[in-house]
Amino acid sequence: MSDSSHPSGGHSTHDHHHEHDHEVEGPGYATPQAAIEESERETRAYVVGLYTGSDVDEPDFLAVVDLDPDSETYCEIVDQLSMPTKGDELHHFGWNACSSSCHVGDLERRYLVVPGNRSSRIHIVDTLADDGPEIVDVIEPEAIHEYDLSSPHTVHCPAGGGVMISMLGNADGDLPGGFLLLDENLELEGRWDEPGEIEMNYDFWYQPRQNVMISSEWAAPKTYQPGFDLEDVEAGKYGQRLHFWNWTDRTVEQTIDLGEEGLVPLEVRFCHNPESTHGYVNAALSSNIFHFFEEDGEWRAEKVIDFEGRDLEGWDMPVPALPTDILISMNDRYLFGANWLHGEVWMYDISDPANPRHADSISIGGYFGEKQAVNGRELVAGPQMVQLSLDGRRLYWTTSLYSSWDDMFFPEEAEHGSVMLKADVDQEQGTLELDEDFLVDFGDLPAGPARAHEIRWPGGDCTSDVWQ
Repeated sequence: MSDSSHPSGGHSTHDHHHEHDHEVEGPGYATPQAAIEESERETRAYVVGLYTGSDVDEPDFLAVVDLDPDSETYCEIVDQLSMPTKGDELHHFGWNACSSSCHVGDLERRYLVVPGNRSSRIHIVDTLADDGPEIVDVIEPEAIHEYDLSSPHTVHCPAGGGVMISMLGNADGDLPGGFLLLDENLELEGRWDEPGEIEMNYDFWYQPRQNVMISSEWAAPKTYQPGFDLEDVEAGKYGQRLHFWNWTDRTVEQTIDLGEEGLVPLEVRFCHNPESTHGYVNAALSSNIFHFFEEDGEWRAEKVIDFEGRDLEGWDMPVPALPTDILISMNDRYLFGANWLHGEVWMYDISDPANPRHADSISIGGYFGEKQAVNGRELVAGPQMVQLSLDGRRLYWTTSLYSSWDDMFFPEEAEHGSVMLKADVDQEQGTLELDEDFLVDFGDLPAGPARAHEIRWPGGDCTSDVWQ
C-alpha cells in the first residue's frame, strides 16, 4: 500500500526488513515452558508515554526503561522516541512477530506497531536501528478510514507474518468496529472481518489449535473518548458480550452475553498452553472476573471472582474496584490483575481454572490503598496496566488508563505524571512483595509530567505471545 508516509527519510518497513546480517531463526520460543526456562531477565522495557490530554504541548512517545539492576541508569528512562504528530493517545501496542511465528525463518521480533487510539494513526518502530528506536513508517488515519475503521487497540501477530489490530469504531468514530490487517511488510492490507460481523470491539486473543478467536467489548470511540458517563451505561452504550470466532472462516460462531455482572469485558487472556480452551476476561465496570472455556462443543463463561464495591465519602454509590487489566503467568498457574480505583494488585492461583484461589495482593495507590507513596514519591492513581516477567518472578505496573478517564478519577496524575512500579513474585509460596526501591517516575521528564500505559519486553511477554 502507498497510503503511508515515511518520516525517516523515505524508508519503508520493507526496506528495513533485511538490513541486518545476523542469522534469524524466527522469533519467540518453541513452547511456553521454553520461554520460562530459556529467557534471560528483562533488562529494558518499552512503555508508551502520553502527553495527549495534558497541558504539555508535546507528542506522545515510546519510552525505553532501564531494568538492569546492575546498571547505573537502573529505573531511568534512557531513551524517548517522540511521535511525529501530537494528540495520538498511544494506548496498546505490540510486536510484528511472536512465538506463533517461530517457525517462520525470515521473521524476527524487531518492529513495534504503535497505534494512536484517538488519532487512528499507526506507527511502525524499528527497535534495532543503530541509534535507538526509529519510526520507519506511519500509516495515516485517512488510509484506515478507507476501510470504515478507526481507533486501533490490540495488536497481535498471527502466524505467518503480518499484524492484526482490533479497531473500536467505524470511520466516524461510531459503531461497528472490526479488525485491520497489515501484511508481512507491515503495510496496510485491509479488513480481516466482514463489516457488521460485530458491533462493539476491544481486545482479542486467538488459539490456533482450537481454531478460535475471542473478542471483547468496550464502546464506540465517540462514547468512551470524551470520558465516562454513567448515563451511557444505562443507555446500553457499553459492552457486555464475548464473541467466539471461527479463526479460519473469520466469522462469529457464538456470542455470550455476560449480563449486568459482565459490564465492559476488557482484556481477553487465554492460557498459554496451545491445547487449552480455558481463559479469563475482566468485566471492569461490574468488577468481576469471568472464566471462559469450551464444554461439549460450546463455549461457556462463568463468573469466578467478584470484587465488592466500597463506600467512599462524596460518592453516591459504592466505588467499584474497576479491574482494568489481567494476565496469566507463562506456566498458566497464576492470574494477576490490577484494581485501578481501589488500589490493589493481586494474584490468584488458577491451578483449578474454574475455582481461582486468592493467593496474595498489595494494597497500593488508588482510593483505598494502604500505601500511598513509594520511595518518597506520592502515588496519585491506582495500578492499571500490568506486565509479568517471562519467568514469572517480577510483576510490573503503570497507572494511566485513558487521558479523559484519568482526569475524571485521578486528576492529579496530569500534574504529577505516572509511575511504573514492581513487585517480586514467589510462585511457590504464592506471594507478592513490593520492591520499595523500584520506581520509574514519568512525572520527572524534561518536557513535563507524562502518563504511562502498556509495557512490552523485547523478548516477548505474557500478554502477547501465542503458540501454534
